[in-house]
Amino acid sequence: MIFRATGDGFLDVGGRRVRCALGPAGVVPAAMKREGDGASPAGIWPIREVLYRADRVAAPRTRLAVRPIGQDDGWCDDSADPAYNQPVRLPYPASAEAFWRDDHVYDIIVILGHNDSPPVAGMGSAIFLHICRPDYSPTEGCVAVARADLEELLTTAQPGDALEIAP
Repeated sequence: MIFRATGDGFLDVGGRRVRCALGPAGVVPAAMKREGDGASPAGIWPIREVLYRADRVAAPRTRLAVRPIGQDDGWCDDSADPAYNQPVRLPYPASAEAFWRDDHVYDIIVILGHNDSPPVAGMGSAIFLHICRPDYSPTEGCVAVARADLEELLTTAQPGDALEIAP
């Protein structure tokens, strides 16, 4: 199954459209995506795995690979580093995004296969599906939905499914 997020701020979940947040620069063709540009990359991105904060939420019900987040889990976003667009342990010597956050947006994170086979330096990193902020404010380029909508999507998702980001 392909779940589809569109540039007008909606994501199809199990036959219904739910509100979503995207990057403030909108949706751009994947070939034009650049690190830090605030854009969400257009394309069909495989769902790789699901991470969650076990101290805040139960493991999501899903047939996808699931693992808890540790306090030292992060994601390298330094395009000059060999671990670019890959998981890392914090502290990390290069720039890396921390998964263990004070807010709740990373209580559940779906890792998407954007720019990961292999990563091309500077073409964008850390494109995830995660929980939105209460006001649906823009992400850094990810797709974000309400927790209940994300949990619903995960109950229907299966290995081999993908998320499409479309203009």
